Amino acid sequence: MERVDRAFRLTGAAHHQRGRKSPAAARRAFGAGIAAIVALTAIPAFAGGLTTCIDGVDDALLPAVTGAAEITQYEGREVTPAQARRLYENAPAQIGKAMEAFGYYNATTNGELKQTPQGWQAIIHVQPGESVRVGDFAVEVPSPARDEKPVAAALADFAPKAGAIFDSASYEKSKAALQAALFATGYLDAKATVHKVEVARAENRADIQLAWDVGKRYRFGKTVFEGSQFNAGFLDRYVPWHEGDFYSQAQLLRLQQRLVDADYFAIVDVMPDSAHASDGVIPVRIALAPAKRTIYTAGVFADSDIGVGIKGSVTRRWINARGHKAKVEAEVAQKRKSLAMTYSMPQPGDSDKSYDLGVAYTDSDTATVQSQSLHMVASQTRQWKGFTRTLGLNYLTGDFTIATINGSSSMLYPEASLERKRMDDPNFVRDGYSLVLDTKAGAGLLSDTKFAQARADAKWIHGIGDHQRFIARGTLGATHAGDFDRLPPELRFFAGGNNSIRGYPFQGIGTALAPALVPVAFANCARNRSLDCENLIVGGLNLVVASAEYEYYFTPNWGVATFVDAGDAFNSFATYRNRIGTGFGLRYRSPVGMIRVDLGFPVNDPDNRHGVELHLVIGPDL
Repeated sequence: MERVDRAFRLTGAAHHQRGRKSPAAARRAFGAGIAAIVALTAIPAFAGGLTTCIDGVDDALLPAVTGAAEITQYEGREVTPAQARRLYENAPAQIGKAMEAFGYYNATTNGELKQTPQGWQAIIHVQPGESVRVGDFAVEVPSPARDEKPVAAALADFAPKAGAIFDSASYEKSKAALQAALFATGYLDAKATVHKVEVARAENRADIQLAWDVGKRYRFGKTVFEGSQFNAGFLDRYVPWHEGDFYSQAQLLRLQQRLVDADYFAIVDVMPDSAHASDGVIPVRIALAPAKRTIYTAGVFADSDIGVGIKGSVTRRWINARGHKAKVEAEVAQKRKSLAMTYSMPQPGDSDKSYDLGVAYTDSDTATVQSQSLHMVASQTRQWKGFTRTLGLNYLTGDFTIATINGSSSMLYPEASLERKRMDDPNFVRDGYSLVLDTKAGAGLLSDTKFAQARADAKWIHGIGDHQRFIARGTLGATHAGDFDRLPPELRFFAGGNNSIRGYPFQGIGTALAPALVPVAFANCARNRSLDCENLIVGGLNLVVASAEYEYYFTPNWGVATFVDAGDAFNSFATYRNRIGTGFGLRYRSPVGMIRVDLGFPVNDPDNRHGVELHLVIGPDL
């Protein structure tokens, strides 16, 4: 039983006289009573507004204290004299009760209730007194339950501990957290057999004693799926435990997340079947409802790198009893057109494997590159040590024009990548990062040239206070190629554009065309006026980009930004020429995602470039 000693009175508590009164004393008491009646009848019995002022309490406690005092609920309302006196006389006990919750068991009050021309004014001064601190502290949970990680963490975080101010809200929260941790680790019958707090006001001391009887630890029983559109046994691969394993609430949540991520179901409800639990075994029931099988999407977009366009897709969430998926995507923009198809074969399990086949046709027409390419890929994706790992075999073929010089190539190459993202809020990241590592290499088989390439992209976002963010990002890339001229534009490095060095156009930074080919380029431009001969850029073997950005939000949705980007796309460090772009921008958290509009300017450009570039991006932070 939980016991709290409440043997104290607040200032203003009534005192009773005992014993028999003498006749003279009785006459004096009678006279005083008549005088009191006369005094009360002298007060006009009118209703007036009530105002209350409570002081003497820290700002952190004031909301709880004012909320507990009933008199504050009548603020600004008309009350009768009797109501005002009743509310005022009840306030000390109510305030004292509220103060106890924060460890102040010897709080007292004084003040006055006075009548004003506007109504009634109650002034209450609170003296919190010395806080009650925890003395003896004992929380007992038997082994092996106390050694389970969630239980051990709840014990370590239990508050208040010995020597701390006794806070009943923290105490109750810690008790509930410990009980939840026991339940989450399979001790479904656990209960507190001793939960006692003894408060000695005279000593300003509270002794805590708690003890749990944890009972038997439950194990998983049979897992039953209801409402699935797949054959029996298909979904068993998503279950992260085996029948007979110890019950774990974390495993239940993991199963639910896997089924949600599978994107087969509109409803996923994973529940321990407590009604049929027996002998330490609890079955699990999963209620499912199929999602819409085919999804159609369409939309208009704007991106300063490729222009205004439209895009759409058709997704088949499952196309057979094995849960295979298919998707077709199309995009038509001013500077790029693409059509892509993907066929996926998920293999759920601890690593969440998926085998994918894809083919994409892309037609690009930017100021730097004009190309038509066909890209085919077969890959395996899985979770690996906290990363999403992809291993694939690519075949890329097509024709291209770079700096007015025509070319064509076919490349067969394997590729390996690792990707990791962490964020607190996908819609507006205040603490998060992304990291992508990618390597690829091609040899002579079905490839026009040998090459090896590695690239790393990183981005970090950190909130500062309530209205600011700092964003840092960087890219490093290196390539070794037998014949650079035979590399398609997809395998060359360019800089400039929205997610690179702002202040320069998309793909506007790279190694210049070889001097021997410049006359050829000018001749091509003379024959075709649509070609750009101002910046004869062919890309580079290496890439370095670094960026720092500061954002300030003056409303929850609107903000401004300033940034500095720097780097280059180059063939050797001897030819590296640092390009710097800086500027400012506008941020808007729209219903369709973050909208970023930036104006960028080159700074001390080695080629004396100048001007203003508009950069527009709509999409997530990471």
